[in-house]
Amino acid sequence: MDQHNQPPQGAVKPEWAMSRRDRKRKALREAGIEPARFPWVVVVGIVLLGGAAAFVIPQFTNPKASTPAEAVEQSSAPVTKQLLAIDVATARVETLIEVLKATGSLAPRRQVAITSQVSGTIEEVPVRVGDAVKAGDVLVQVDAETSTIQLQQQRATAAATRAQLAQAVSQLERTEGLAARGLSPDATVEAERASIEALKANLEALEAGVAAAELSIRNATITAPFDGVVAARSIEPGQVIAPGAALVEVVDLSVMELTAYVPVSASPTLRQGQNVTLTVEGIPGRAFAGTVQGISPVAAKGTRTVPVLVSVDNADGVLRGGMFATGQIVTDEVAGALAVPSAALRQDDEGQHVLAIVDGKLERRAVEAGRSWNGASKVQLSAGLEAGTVFVSGRLDDLEPGMNVTVLEN
Repeated sequence: MDQHNQPPQGAVKPEWAMSRRDRKRKALREAGIEPARFPWVVVVGIVLLGGAAAFVIPQFTNPKASTPAEAVEQSSAPVTKQLLAIDVATARVETLIEVLKATGSLAPRRQVAITSQVSGTIEEVPVRVGDAVKAGDVLVQVDAETSTIQLQQQRATAAATRAQLAQAVSQLERTEGLAARGLSPDATVEAERASIEALKANLEALEAGVAAAELSIRNATITAPFDGVVAARSIEPGQVIAPGAALVEVVDLSVMELTAYVPVSASPTLRQGQNVTLTVEGIPGRAFAGTVQGISPVAAKGTRTVPVLVSVDNADGVLRGGMFATGQIVTDEVAGALAVPSAALRQDDEGQHVLAIVDGKLERRAVEAGRSWNGASKVQLSAGLEAGTVFVSGRLDDLEPGMNVTVLEN
């Protein structure tokens, strides 16, 4: 029971109203012992001492804020901003380029599917898929025995006809002599002349037949039209073929072509001879150089893109037909220019500027901005910034000229 609930001094509670604690205190008094009171004053004193210690102890343990005057002085000291290295760059002279993205599949510049021009039985196929061949190498040999017999027949018939023609010409000369003396009628002369013309026409037909038989024999041997690699083989020895049958396919991998598609709105910036840098799926870490060879004058049907033909040198043969490539066509280029990222440009009442970092402090450098490059990621400067100047390249809006800064490594 606390002091507020205790009866007045000298008052005695009746026995029936006493609690167990009251009876215990009464027994102590009757024995001449004064009951102890709860030490509230001690508790309050401990709490007050603890608060005072929490205030006083830091004053002695923190030498930087040992007095109120020193604390005020610390709060007014300049703040040093910390910048990441990725938000800082060094101005340098470089070559600025404007690029146009182009994608497509690679294909050999020269590829031909060779078909048969004769009928017959395949005698030999000395090449297989993947074999490298030179121009003139035999790819397929067709049996030419039938063509050889036909050639011999045509030649013999032509020789006989040629002899008949020579005899007819001699006979016409004699007949014309007799007709000049009146010993032979003119009708005989005309008949012999007509016979000679018929023999000449027959001989021409036979000579054409000879040429055709010779060509058939030559076509029975199929050779490579250029240096390349066998990409497909559709026949086997012993197979009977007819004219037009597919035989082999040869490709030239020394030069590859990429048919890329670019937006029709960007086509005016394209021209033949522009440089192209390609990356190819399946060949990481390597870039290939190409050149724009042709530009379609119309957009592809059903699209708003223009086909662009890009030629790529493949002397080492690492590229293959069907590989997917992504290219960047260089549509414009300026050497010896100084540019900054677009995010580095800042605008205030005085105009455009960048924040240079000089001896750990930000300085305002007014600049003259020119053309934007590479999809507006960079802006060319014509004045205001020298090569070698370190500046803030990131979009950090809380920075102001005069601030102290330090650059942290990423």
